Amino acid sequence: MPFPVLGIDSDNGSELINHHLLHWCQEWQITFTRSRPGNSNDGAHVEQKNWAVVRTVVGYHRYDTAAELALMNQILALQSHMTNYFLPQHKRVSKVRDGAKIKKYDKAATPHRRAERHEAVSIEDNAILTDTYTDLNPAAIQRHIQALTDSTADPDHQQGQSRHQAHPTRASADESTTPATRAS
Repeated sequence: MPFPVLGIDSDNGSELINHHLLHWCQEWQITFTRSRPGNSNDGAHVEQKNWAVVRTVVGYHRYDTAAELALMNQILALQSHMTNYFLPQHKRVSKVRDGAKIKKYDKAATPHRRAERHEAVSIEDNAILTDTYTDLNPAAIQRHIQALTDSTADPDHQQGQSRHQAHPTRASADESTTPATRAS
């Protein structure tokens, strides 16, 4: 990462809370906190990003073989480039209550551009970010992601191992069970 990690905020899952992670955080002097048990809204921002970035790309299937893990890692590495270099995001800068909630956001920017402007990012790290950015082609990345995600739905991909079929989340226009009506 081009900037120092100050803290890790985890949920209460056993996959994230363990002595190894705690020891690593202590060794690197990184604050380690966790959400309150039973308060699922503590990680709302992370959960929203998990849906927006991960679930929309790879879905909710259970991937349990080594080959599936390797494929998933490829997809998520490519998606990381798309998200960090090409998808601008708003950041909330304030929330003012005047009857109803009013949220104020800054100008949308990619995480890459925000990191470039951050004072904690060194000149060397900025050069690495710039070099990486110039080597990326968003259309080619998206095609590669699509090809990899299509192969996760391919039953022959695992050569006889059990596979999950991809299910569309929405019917296409010609699959509609209710004829379209015109609103007046």
